[in-house]
Amino acid sequence: MADRTEYDAFVAAAWHRLLRTAYLLTRDWAAAEDLVQTALMKAWVAWGRIGPEREAYVRKIIVHVHVSWWRRRWRHAEVVSGSPPDLTQREDHIERADERELVWQALGRLPARQRAVVVLRFFEDMTEAQAAETLGCSVGTVKSQTSKALAKLRVDDSFTSTFTRRG
Repeated sequence: MADRTEYDAFVAAAWHRLLRTAYLLTRDWAAAEDLVQTALMKAWVAWGRIGPEREAYVRKIIVHVHVSWWRRRWRHAEVVSGSPPDLTQREDHIERADERELVWQALGRLPARQRAVVVLRFFEDMTEAQAAETLGCSVGTVKSQTSKALAKLRVDDSFTSTFTRRG
C-alpha cells in the first residue's frame, strides 16, 4: 500500500501548479479541477511505482487525460463571464489585463494538441524533449506542432491587430 502521508504532502505542495497546467489546457476552472483530481486518482493507484519525478509524472497524466477527454469530445459549454474592470486602477494594469485576455483568447482558438504544446513549452517552460515525453510523441512532433501553433498565433487577426496598432 502506498504511503498516504507522503501522497497527501505531495498533493498539498503540487496542487496549485498542477491546477494551473490543467486550467491552461482546458480554459475552465471546473474542468481543470476535474482533470487534476482524475490525474491524482490515477497517480494514487501507481504511487508506489512512481519515481522521484512525481510532479512530472502527474503532469503527464493530466495531459494524457485531457487529450483523451478531447478525443471523446468531452467538453463543457463555455460560459463567458467577468466583471467590468475597476476604473480606479492604473491604465497600465488595464492594458496588461487586456493583453493577457487577447493572448488567452488566441490560445483558446488553437487546436487542443497545439495548445498543449504551447502550454508545456512556454507556460511550463519545458524543453522540447520534456514536452515530447509528456505528450507521448516525438520531439519532431513537438517542433512541428509548436511551429504550426506560433504560425496561427502570428496571423490571428484579433490578436495581431491590437499589438500592431500600439507598435
